[in-house]
Amino acid sequence: LARFYGLFGLLSKPNRRRIHTTNSKMPFKRYIEIGRVCVCNYGSDYGKLVVIVDVIDQQRVLVDAPDMVRASYSVKRLALTDLVVEIQRIPKKTALVKALEASGTIAKFSSSSWGQKIAIQKARKSLTDFDRFKVMVARVKKSAIMKREVAKARK
Repeated sequence: LARFYGLFGLLSKPNRRRIHTTNSKMPFKRYIEIGRVCVCNYGSDYGKLVVIVDVIDQQRVLVDAPDMVRASYSVKRLALTDLVVEIQRIPKKTALVKALEASGTIAKFSSSSWGQKIAIQKARKSLTDFDRFKVMVARVKKSAIMKREVAKARK
């Protein structure tokens, strides 16, 4: 084995000693739990805010939202947020809506940078061809003004 590592200098010997740190922190803060607010990151519900209401197994969870039918989702299709709603396991739709309104979860998420990014993406996706043309013209005018101001500042 020593000859193997000596022949190929690309590999180094594995460090067999374990390094223990006294003040090690948990690497994750977002766990799959009942009441965890998630964002769908794939499919027709992309960008939609959902809440985990039950854990089916290690790969699937049951999610619900005020504007959708309760469904089973793969964990891979969900992005966990920092927000958690205090609910019981598999609550009724009315209890879920009340809990979301009481905690102000939807408002908190929409005011975050992540929520604003998703809102901008939805707004851009809903633009018509003429709206995109108006945006392009405004961008050209803005860059012309910027070039003029930079030229004035250089003189």
